[in-house]
Parts: sequence; C-alpha cells; structure tokens
Amino acid sequence: MDQVLRDRIFEVYRQADEAVAAQKPICQKSGKCCHFTDYGHTLFLNDMEAEILLEGAVVKSASKDGCPFQIDGLCTARDQRPLGCRVYFCDVNYAEAMPLIAEQYHQEMKRICDEFGRPWRYAPLHEFLAERLEVDAVPEPRISLEIIK
Repeated sequence: MDQVLRDRIFEVYRQADEAVAAQKPICQKSGKCCHFTDYGHTLFLNDMEAEILLEGAVVKSASKDGCPFQIDGLCTARDQRPLGCRVYFCDVNYAEAMPLIAEQYHQEMKRICDEFGRPWRYAPLHEFLAERLEVDAVPEPRISLEIIK
C-alpha cells in the first residue's frame, strides 16, 4: 500500500475518532467486545483496513470467536485498529449515534476505494486472518541448481 493511500485511511480514522469522541461514549474496558462469539457480534472490515491491520502481524489463528490482537485484556493493534473497533462502544447512551458514525466513515472508505481503483471488499476479520494464514503457510520456492558439464 502506498503512503498516500495509507495517509487517507488514517485521516478517515482520525475523523471517525473525533466524531466518536464528540459523543462521549463510555468504555468500561471490559474487553467483551473483542470476544466476538461470547458477545454476539462479528467484526467486519474492508480489505484496505485488513492490509494495514495485518501488516507485520504474526497470525496464529483465524477464529470467529475473538480478536487475536487482544492479549491479556489489552488491544495490541490500537493504532491500526479498523473502523469497526473505533466506533463500537457498549454504552447505551451512544447506541443511536454509533450506526450513523459507522455508516458515514464506511462510505468515506468506499470513496477512497473508488478513487484509488481498488475493489471494495467488506468481510469478517476471521476471513482475512484465514487468508493470511494460508499465505504464511506457503513455503518459499526452492531453486535447485544443477551444474551441467
């Protein structure tokens, strides 16, 4: 991913963070939202977000059950977390604003895809993780040299 595209995505993240902060949702820091199956939801993200999130990450599993970036109750991917993580809060007082903010910034991501000629793919995190596991599992090709006399 080139730096211009990366910067545009992080600008959307910054704007979404500001929109969320203006609503003042309260996070109990329970980490429940990262335990997808237990909490009854799925984290969706687009392929550009997945590329940023998985950049340099060591993926060990692709479970639907929870986020592999939550370790000991803390997010280890805080800076590169996708919109779904940025806009989601359990706060009932924020419940009405959350889908509006999410939709606004997902639309902005779609505009960026169009602008950069990238296809729009929106899928659950575990699908991107599974694909990364498949790529990481493919051994590098070995070159066999034979000396011909």
